[in-house]
Amino acid sequence: MNPIKVMVVDDQDLVRDGIAMILDGQPDIEVVAQATDGADAVRQAAAILDLAVVLMDVRMPVMDGIEATRRLAGGPRVVILTTFDLDEYVYDALRAGASGFLLKRSSRDELINAVRVIAAGDALLAPPVTRRLIDRFAENQVDTETVAKLDALTAREREILVLVAKGNSNAEIAAELHLTEHTVKTHVSRMLAKTGARDRVQAVILAYNTGLVTAGRG
Repeated sequence: MNPIKVMVVDDQDLVRDGIAMILDGQPDIEVVAQATDGADAVRQAAAILDLAVVLMDVRMPVMDGIEATRRLAGGPRVVILTTFDLDEYVYDALRAGASGFLLKRSSRDELINAVRVIAAGDALLAPPVTRRLIDRFAENQVDTETVAKLDALTAREREILVLVAKGNSNAEIAAELHLTEHTVKTHVSRMLAKTGARDRVQAVILAYNTGLVTAGRG
């Protein structure tokens, strides 16, 4: 199996080199590029075949991580790196197309797992930041077109969307609903297609925006 190709983007040399060193020590991960700002990241990404994951800092010179994430949309999956769990830029970055976020103070194992999770197509919603994001989702107005997307879902697909929004992995959903992981993956794919969500992060936003899942519901 080919290793997961990763780019690390951060204007701080020590942070960037440290992350790269940790990831390069894994047999299934290869750091193929490092960038010091968003513009550099976009430029390098265009020349790298099969780049899977970009770990992206937010506050950088020349071009910030939000604009770089927007320009990388449709390409490699982007994980936002942030120092503070209250960073207001995180929400904007997710809306720009990021597939998740990770606190810079995360452990070595959390960093490695994040790359694997994102490369596998799942969302990465770190618990310390999720609550604030949910609060922001709840502030949005929902149009009739967005609500209509939910109406297109079957009962099972809505059930799975709720579990996805609560942060469950495919394996956890399969266990709870007594289904195979393959069946869950099929339902998730259909749910994403019907709602027009690019990935699980957008599905989570949809679920909270429409009230299908609320911050107070367990």
